[in-house]
Amino acid sequence: MEILFLGISAGVPTKARNVSALAVRKRSAKAWYLVDCGEGTQQQILRTPLSLNRLEAIVITHVHGDHCFGLPGLLSSASMTGRERPLTIVAPARIRAFLEAIQATSGLHLTFAIEFIAVEDLVEPVVLPDFALEAAALSHGVASYGYAFTERGVERKLDIAGLEAAGVTRGPLWGRITKGEDVTLDDGLLVRSDDYLLPQRRARKLVVGGDNDTPALLDALCTGADVLVHEATYTRAVVERLGTDNQHSTAAAVARFAQHKALANLVLTHFSPRYQYDRDAIPSIDDIEHEARSHYRGNLFLANDFDLYQLSHDGVLSR
Repeated sequence: MEILFLGISAGVPTKARNVSALAVRKRSAKAWYLVDCGEGTQQQILRTPLSLNRLEAIVITHVHGDHCFGLPGLLSSASMTGRERPLTIVAPARIRAFLEAIQATSGLHLTFAIEFIAVEDLVEPVVLPDFALEAAALSHGVASYGYAFTERGVERKLDIAGLEAAGVTRGPLWGRITKGEDVTLDDGLLVRSDDYLLPQRRARKLVVGGDNDTPALLDALCTGADVLVHEATYTRAVVERLGTDNQHSTAAAVARFAQHKALANLVLTHFSPRYQYDRDAIPSIDDIEHEARSHYRGNLFLANDFDLYQLSHDGVLSR
């Protein structure tokens, strides 16, 4: 599984960081999924191997502009480059109203259908080609959500002991079951392939949080997760100086939650533009890392635009 960051700035872009967007895909696959689409996301995509024609779904966490203002332009570009396949969008219902207003006022015409799923209405996971998608409501100034991508299509192997116990003899029937076919024995017993094909490994799970001042709201969604990607807009020192967190998380709050959940991998993103890369600057991006490391002992990363992360089959994340 791969995670490619397309923008990691909070609120407004900087010279080094664009606003929020990230891509998720199976390793080296052409099909991919976009989480959030801040202004300029389509320009960021042009600097990657990603194709808008192979985009399977767009997932939006909330309606603030640094997470969705790039959506109309991206959809328009996909249309102008010849996309015809329907595109799934999972987002708060207000995103649909936003897109409808853009279409009504700008004359935007799309050559493909949008299959819109309002996240507020989700009861069961959304089944996408490569992932099952779940959502959890978060705490922010507007309705905001976190999403879990759980891998589908994990390699499977035959349950040999189970087949022998069921009286299915070795031979062509085993080959058909391996291919996912259900077979009927001579005595009329139906053998379902799903009952005798076991996963070779655990399905990997990625959780991406939207803007959120209460990381614990992701508790259920993070159960069994390999990676949490979460905003760390501020450090505690800056919040104390501002007198407000603007309903965002600090690096300390996210790190404490990740440590409590024993999450193996934590990637912080969505940094306030005031944090500079110059280590001598006040405040510096290093302040966010130092604060997080004081509360979290797992595998910690601070994202940058165009960082590519790979999650191995055994759940190890590397940049």
